[in-house]
Amino acid sequence: MVPKVVVVGSANTDFIVRVPQLPLHGETVLGGEFSVAKGGKGANQAVSAARQGVDVTFIACLGTDSLGAEALAAYQAEGIHTDFIVTNPKQPSGAALILVGSDGDNMIAVAPGANAWLLPEHIQAAEDVFKNATCLLLQLEIPLQTVQAAAEIAHKNGVLVILNPAPACQIP
Repeated sequence: MVPKVVVVGSANTDFIVRVPQLPLHGETVLGGEFSVAKGGKGANQAVSAARQGVDVTFIACLGTDSLGAEALAAYQAEGIHTDFIVTNPKQPSGAALILVGSDGDNMIAVAPGANAWLLPEHIQAAEDVFKNATCLLLQLEIPLQTVQAAAEIAHKNGVLVILNPAPACQIP
Protein backbone atom coordinates (compact mmCIF):
# COMPACT_ATOMS: atom_id res chain seq x y z
CA MET A 1 0.00 0.00 0.00
CA VAL A 2 1.36 3.42 -0.97
CA PRO A 3 1.49 5.84 1.99
CA LYS A 4 -0.69 8.93 1.68
CA VAL A 5 0.95 12.06 3.01
CA VAL A 6 -0.50 15.52 3.44
CA VAL A 7 1.97 18.40 3.50
CA VAL A 8 0.78 21.75 4.81
CA GLY A 9 3.35 24.45 4.34
CA SER A 10 5.34 26.98 2.47
CA ALA A 11 6.15 27.29 -1.20
CA ASN A 12 8.97 29.63 -2.19
CA THR A 13 11.20 30.41 -5.09
CA ASP A 14 14.83 30.39 -3.96
CA PHE A 15 17.25 32.95 -5.40
CA ILE A 16 20.69 31.56 -4.62
CA VAL A 17 24.07 33.29 -4.86
CA ARG A 18 27.31 31.45 -4.14
CA VAL A 19 29.89 33.72 -2.48
CA PRO A 20 33.51 33.19 -1.41
CA GLN A 21 32.56 34.13 2.15
CA LEU A 22 29.34 35.32 3.76
CA PRO A 23 29.22 39.10 4.17
CA LEU A 24 29.77 40.74 7.53
CA HIS A 25 27.24 43.26 8.84
CA GLY A 26 27.03 46.11 6.31
CA GLU A 27 29.48 44.46 3.91
CA THR A 28 28.92 43.81 0.21
CA VAL A 29 30.60 40.80 -1.36
CA LEU A 30 30.76 39.90 -5.02
CA GLY A 31 29.24 36.52 -5.70
CA GLY A 32 29.82 33.86 -8.27
CA GLU A 33 27.20 31.41 -9.49
CA PHE A 34 23.55 32.52 -9.38
CA SER A 35 20.65 30.08 -9.60
CA VAL A 36 16.90 29.98 -9.12
CA ALA A 37 15.17 26.92 -7.66
CA LYS A 38 11.81 25.91 -6.25
CA GLY A 39 11.94 25.77 -2.47
CA GLY A 40 10.17 26.41 0.78
CA LYS A 41 10.24 23.91 3.61
CA GLY A 42 6.76 22.61 2.80
CA ALA A 43 7.39 22.31 -0.92
CA ASN A 44 10.69 20.55 -0.25
CA GLN A 45 8.89 18.02 1.98
CA ALA A 46 6.20 17.44 -0.66
CA VAL A 47 8.65 16.98 -3.53
CA SER A 48 10.94 14.70 -1.50
CA ALA A 49 8.05 12.45 -0.49
CA ALA A 50 6.62 12.34 -4.04
CA ARG A 51 10.02 11.34 -5.42
CA GLN A 52 9.99 8.38 -3.04
CA GLY A 53 6.73 7.14 -4.56
CA VAL A 54 4.48 8.50 -1.82
CA ASP A 55 0.97 9.78 -2.68
CA VAL A 56 1.28 13.46 -1.68
CA THR A 57 -1.32 16.19 -1.30
CA PHE A 58 0.22 19.64 -0.84
CA ILE A 59 -1.78 22.40 0.85
CA ALA A 60 -0.18 25.80 0.32
CA CYS A 61 -0.84 29.38 -0.79
CA LEU A 62 0.75 30.95 -3.87
CA GLY A 63 0.50 34.36 -5.45
CA THR A 64 -1.07 34.68 -8.90
CA ASP A 65 2.28 35.83 -10.31
CA SER A 66 4.61 33.96 -12.66
CA LEU A 67 6.53 32.46 -9.72
CA GLY A 68 3.31 30.93 -8.41
CA ALA A 69 2.34 29.56 -11.82
CA GLU A 70 5.80 28.04 -12.28
CA ALA A 71 5.70 26.48 -8.81
CA LEU A 72 2.25 24.96 -9.37
CA ALA A 73 3.37 23.45 -12.68
CA ALA A 74 6.50 22.05 -11.03
CA TYR A 75 4.49 20.35 -8.25
CA GLN A 76 2.08 18.86 -10.78
CA ALA A 77 5.02 17.57 -12.84
CA GLU A 78 6.25 15.79 -9.68
CA GLY A 79 2.87 14.02 -9.38
CA ILE A 80 1.81 16.00 -6.31
CA HIS A 81 -1.93 16.55 -5.79
CA THR A 82 -2.43 20.32 -5.92
CA ASP A 83 -6.21 20.57 -5.57
CA PHE A 84 -5.84 22.39 -2.25
CA ILE A 85 -3.17 24.87 -3.25
CA VAL A 86 -4.92 28.23 -3.03
CA THR A 87 -3.89 31.55 -4.53
CA ASN A 88 -3.95 35.08 -3.19
CA PRO A 89 -4.06 37.70 -5.97
CA LYS A 90 -3.05 40.47 -3.54
CA GLN A 91 0.19 38.82 -2.43
CA PRO A 92 3.32 37.76 -4.32
CA SER A 93 4.45 34.17 -4.11
CA GLY A 94 7.00 33.49 -1.37
CA ALA A 95 10.67 34.06 -2.10
CA ALA A 96 13.93 33.27 -0.33
CA LEU A 97 17.25 35.03 -0.82
CA ILE A 98 20.04 32.57 -0.07
CA LEU A 99 23.76 33.27 0.16
CA VAL A 100 25.97 30.18 0.24
CA GLY A 101 29.60 30.51 1.29
CA SER A 102 32.43 28.39 -0.11
CA ASP A 103 32.39 26.38 3.14
CA GLY A 104 28.71 25.51 2.58
CA ASP A 105 27.44 27.77 5.36
CA ASN A 106 24.49 29.94 4.38
CA MET A 107 22.39 32.99 5.22
CA ILE A 108 18.72 33.01 4.27
CA ALA A 109 16.09 35.74 4.27
CA VAL A 110 12.52 34.75 3.42
CA ALA A 111 9.77 37.05 2.14
CA PRO A 112 6.69 34.93 2.99
CA GLY A 113 4.30 36.67 0.60
CA ALA A 114 1.28 34.43 0.01
CA ASN A 115 2.57 31.84 2.51
CA ALA A 116 1.44 34.18 5.29
CA TRP A 117 -2.10 33.90 3.91
CA LEU A 118 -2.46 30.13 4.22
CA LEU A 119 -5.24 30.18 6.80
CA PRO A 120 -7.00 27.64 9.02
CA GLU A 121 -10.09 27.83 6.79
CA HIS A 122 -7.99 26.51 3.88
CA ILE A 123 -7.06 23.51 6.00
CA GLN A 124 -10.67 22.96 7.07
CA ALA A 125 -11.74 23.00 3.40
CA ALA A 126 -9.30 20.14 2.79
CA GLU A 127 -10.36 18.08 5.82
CA ASP A 128 -11.44 15.08 3.72
CA VAL A 129 -7.86 14.45 2.50
CA PHE A 130 -6.81 13.86 6.11
CA LYS A 131 -9.26 10.94 6.47
CA ASN A 132 -7.16 8.63 4.28
CA ALA A 133 -3.74 10.04 5.13
CA THR A 134 -1.08 8.14 7.02
CA CYS A 135 1.06 11.18 7.86
CA LEU A 136 0.96 14.98 8.02
CA LEU A 137 4.17 16.94 7.45
CA LEU A 138 4.38 20.48 8.83
CA GLN A 139 6.92 23.25 9.35
CA LEU A 140 6.82 26.81 10.63
CA GLU A 141 7.06 28.99 7.50
CA ILE A 142 3.27 29.46 7.59
CA PRO A 143 1.06 31.04 10.30
CA LEU A 144 1.13 29.13 13.59
CA GLN A 145 -2.68 29.04 13.77
CA THR A 146 -2.66 27.21 10.43
CA VAL A 147 -0.08 24.72 11.70
CA GLN A 148 -2.24 24.16 14.78
CA ALA A 149 -5.43 23.70 12.72
CA ALA A 150 -3.73 21.10 10.52
CA ALA A 151 -2.34 19.23 13.53
CA GLU A 152 -5.76 19.20 15.22
CA ILE A 153 -7.51 17.83 12.10
CA ALA A 154 -4.80 15.21 11.69
CA HIS A 155 -5.07 14.18 15.34
CA LYS A 156 -8.86 13.92 15.05
CA ASN A 157 -8.38 11.54 12.11
CA GLY A 158 -5.64 9.44 13.73
CA VAL A 159 -2.94 10.74 11.38
CA LEU A 160 0.71 10.81 12.46
CA VAL A 161 1.98 14.40 12.68
CA ILE A 162 5.62 15.24 11.95
CA LEU A 163 6.72 18.84 12.59
CA ASN A 164 9.98 20.36 11.40
CA PRO A 165 10.22 23.23 13.94
CA ALA A 166 11.94 25.62 11.55
CA PRO A 167 12.39 28.45 11.28
CA ALA A 168 12.81 28.62 15.04
CA CYS A 169 10.09 30.53 16.89
CA GLN A 170 8.09 30.39 20.10
CA ILE A 171 5.41 27.71 19.94
CA PRO A 172 2.47 28.37 22.28
